[in-house]
Amino acid sequence: MNRRRCATAAITLVCALTVLASPGTAFASPLAPVAPAEAPLLPRTPTAPEPPDGAAEKSLDEVRLRIEDLYHQAVSATDAYNLAEERAERQSSEIVKLAQEIADGQERIEDLKDLAGATARAQYQGGGLPPGAQLALTDDPRLFLDGIDRVQQGMKATKDLLDELEQSQSELESYTSDASAQWRKLEASRVKQAKAKKEIKAKIAAAERIENRLEKEERDRIRELERKAAAEAQAEWLKSGALGDTAGKADAETGAGTGAETGGEATSRGAEAVEFATAQLGKPYQWGAEGPGSYDCSGLTSQAWAAAGRTIPRTSQEQWRQLPRVPVDDLRPGDLIVYHADASHVGMYIGDGTIVHAPRPGRNVTTAGAGSMKILGVVRPGG
Repeated sequence: MNRRRCATAAITLVCALTVLASPGTAFASPLAPVAPAEAPLLPRTPTAPEPPDGAAEKSLDEVRLRIEDLYHQAVSATDAYNLAEERAERQSSEIVKLAQEIADGQERIEDLKDLAGATARAQYQGGGLPPGAQLALTDDPRLFLDGIDRVQQGMKATKDLLDELEQSQSELESYTSDASAQWRKLEASRVKQAKAKKEIKAKIAAAERIENRLEKEERDRIRELERKAAAEAQAEWLKSGALGDTAGKADAETGAGTGAETGGEATSRGAEAVEFATAQLGKPYQWGAEGPGSYDCSGLTSQAWAAAGRTIPRTSQEQWRQLPRVPVDDLRPGDLIVYHADASHVGMYIGDGTIVHAPRPGRNVTTAGAGSMKILGVVRPGG
């Protein structure tokens, strides 16, 4: 029994020593004074060393590119939304026009039916013969010839009446068919519009979530990285000679060209469009907006040219597709510069290597270097 107790005590002592010897485990000595309540019983977790400045900047630049990509996707979806909206409006107008034509056609058919009925009643009352045919039965040669002429005129009138009735019915069927087709197109446009709207909101929300997780200093640093990237792209573009030998050097702060003007002089309409666009500086970007309080990129350019008396397509992709194209080195104020491979962004050239544009959600209408983004090409709305 004594041996068993001794063994048990020995095992207990060994376990206690093992626990006390385990790394990271700390116990107060039973003889030592109790630590104050606010004192930590466990050692603090060592803080990770700060990353080198270069690594931190690279990480923020990756965040910047991710945010820009999300906003670019939102802007691309905005163009799809605007195009679907424009088509829906056009199709709605066409449906209204067709509905009026259908109503007019139905009224015309009713009138023709009434006229045909009157003719039939007249024939019935005359014993199945029109008045001209009755006169043809007379013995008077003069009245006979006159009756023959009236019979021929009556037959022609009846045939013309039936032909017109048939034509009106055919047109009515065509109008009805066209209205049905336009209605189907309208519904398809509305579906596309709703899908684009959902995508826009999702992309903007995703970008905003990333931005909201950043500290103020990080957001400020990302804005600085944006300005730096834009200025470098503008300087490289000007250095390439895209605007010709007379192009000025890039301004280090804004990325805009400085120095001699390039291209031709603005036309009177071009000058009016530039005046309108620059008057909107500072107004917020809003997808699908055409003013007066906010704009998206193509909303700004289309409204600027509308103010100058020239109607142009609503979206940047349609502006690129439909408007006359000109060489980049022939730029003049009022021309539109279309950006990115999908033609999802557009700005208005205002001279000296600079554009005015509505950049993206979260930004205001501003000026920028014309070469600060990837240029697809240039279009000229007015002569």
